Amino acid sequence: MDLLLIVIGAVLMILGIMGSFLPVLPGVPLSWLGLLLLYLSPSIPINYWVLGIAFFLAAIIYALQLVIPAMGTKRYGGSKAGMWGATIGLVVGIFTPIPLGILIGAFVGAFIGEIINKSDSKSALRAAYGSFIGLLASTFMELIVAVGFFLFFSYKVWGFRDLLF
Repeated sequence: MDLLLIVIGAVLMILGIMGSFLPVLPGVPLSWLGLLLLYLSPSIPINYWVLGIAFFLAAIIYALQLVIPAMGTKRYGGSKAGMWGATIGLVVGIFTPIPLGILIGAFVGAFIGEIINKSDSKSALRAAYGSFIGLLASTFMELIVAVGFFLFFSYKVWGFRDLLF
């Protein structure tokens, strides 16, 4: 049973890392589920505080992934309409079956929001660029946390390899 939980947890960890840059998969939440399965494995002791802190971190990172592109739009001169456009475009981009839909969605959403706000095309393009930079920053942040969860998972499994294999 332990080995099955650990194998499924490892698969979730790998999917979590992939989900950091693939818009279809929620990266950090999948990685946290891998840690949960490791916690449920009786052969490997993990303090429930570690799991709770990891959950809190995963929830914060997941929420920030939706907010940071809008903050980037605002930083590069966008209005509230551009911020809302970036957020709506990001959500639409997640469900769009085109490659890089999340990137294109946030960029186009911010641009459309600024155009609707009566901005000229140059300032609207600058705000859309801010949204793109914000999305790259949030993706990098999510990747770092997912890799950190994976390294912790690997460290704990490696420490108890004699009991498992």
